[in-house]
Amino acid sequence: MNFSIIKRVLGWLLLFEAIFFLVPMITAIVYRETEFFSFMITMFLCIILGVACLIGKPKNNTIYAKEGFVIVALCWIVLSLFGALPFVFSGAIPNYIDALFETVSGFTTTGSSIIPPTYANGLGVEGLPKCILMWRSFMHWIGGMGVLVFIIAFLPLSGARNLHIMKAESPGPVVSKIVPKVRTTALILYVIYFVLTLIQFIFLLCGGMPVFDAINTSFATAGTGGFSIKSDGMAGYSSYLQIVVTVFMLVFSINFNSYYMLARGRWKEIITAEVKWFLIIVATAIGLVTLNVFLTDTIASFGGALKHSAFSVATVISTTGFATEDFNLWPSFSKAILVLIMFVGACAGSTGGGIKVSRLLILGKSASNEMRKMIHPKQVRRLTIDGKVVEDEVVRSVYAFFIAYIAIFVVSLLLISLDGHNLVTDFTSVAATMNNIGPGLDVVGPAGSFANFSWGSKLVFIFDMLAGRLEVFPMLLLFAPGTWKK
Repeated sequence: MNFSIIKRVLGWLLLFEAIFFLVPMITAIVYRETEFFSFMITMFLCIILGVACLIGKPKNNTIYAKEGFVIVALCWIVLSLFGALPFVFSGAIPNYIDALFETVSGFTTTGSSIIPPTYANGLGVEGLPKCILMWRSFMHWIGGMGVLVFIIAFLPLSGARNLHIMKAESPGPVVSKIVPKVRTTALILYVIYFVLTLIQFIFLLCGGMPVFDAINTSFATAGTGGFSIKSDGMAGYSSYLQIVVTVFMLVFSINFNSYYMLARGRWKEIITAEVKWFLIIVATAIGLVTLNVFLTDTIASFGGALKHSAFSVATVISTTGFATEDFNLWPSFSKAILVLIMFVGACAGSTGGGIKVSRLLILGKSASNEMRKMIHPKQVRRLTIDGKVVEDEVVRSVYAFFIAYIAIFVVSLLLISLDGHNLVTDFTSVAATMNNIGPGLDVVGPAGSFANFSWGSKLVFIFDMLAGRLEVFPMLLLFAPGTWKK
């Protein structure tokens, strides 16, 4: 294990996090809020420790796959540990475990919250300072594309060394460069990310949304995070604004490589098999939920049923977590569909969470091939997607992911069940945190929060959120003894 290079990357991370604090600090200045000093103190701590980590050049700059996974896991943990401090220093969330939960939920773009409707001054999130609200939303934007993907664009490393970091942080079974240089790939991805965020911001302003609300909503949608600055979520905004958010939640759920191909005019490479199946799943879920809530008179008008169903399906499958309706009160059939698509998630290479459509596609085709082999034992068939052969190594990694995913899910479910909540709450809370969705059902529904769980359960959720965002293995490797051998 190359500890010197790990320390160096952590140093860069802390310096970048110090820069990130400028956004809420500027917000505090604009709104004349004393919470400015909470961010300033944390910024100085990050700078001091960051500079200390950068003292002395490492003799060996090599980053192998093992170092890549460890760097990513440790960076996200350190990022969250320091990101929680302004909540505590400002008194917005005095308990550090609660503050850490909120921070990890922010950076991992989960959107689960410990802030109940009457948390601050009896006003819920509206009672929090503007700079705190901005930090919650900005954390989504930072974590959406991946903080290390952002840093890679400026990090003084190059070549395959950066690729190991990018592979460990980026979602999906396969991570590839869209251009030969990793640093250029990272820069292109963030340019696309920024442009799409800006476009949504403009659309929201055109719909009459206040500037502060539009910035926060754009950050949260782009990162598919879901922290809202209103206690009623998106319910209080106009239908136009709800439709804009619905569209952009789906936009940010699609592999960003497709947008690069669109910009290059490579039309045949835009709608991949994964994107096609993602859109089919979305359309089917919206159709079924719309009919169910309309025919059961849950929502009186068909137009209203379609709008709220489309929003709810988009917010769940994109793992954003916004809400216009409390779907916790919907019929069981609709809730069952929403729970199922919680696990499906978005496309690989997007800012969304979940298992990913690409993995389910590989599993489905692999199962189909196995059945055909039972009928024709001597037949040799290679698994292909979009006309390209999927390597056996990728298929094995998908199998391993599912085994690890199920194991973590089961253990987490057993641990939090000790709190004494009902099975629906326990099951959907683990599903919501591990798939980086935000709300679940019952106690943790859109109108609820995670405040009533014990600190032990909150630590389990924190691990689940990190494991879900980092695709399981980086977090698991931290507990493998062989990881730390030189």
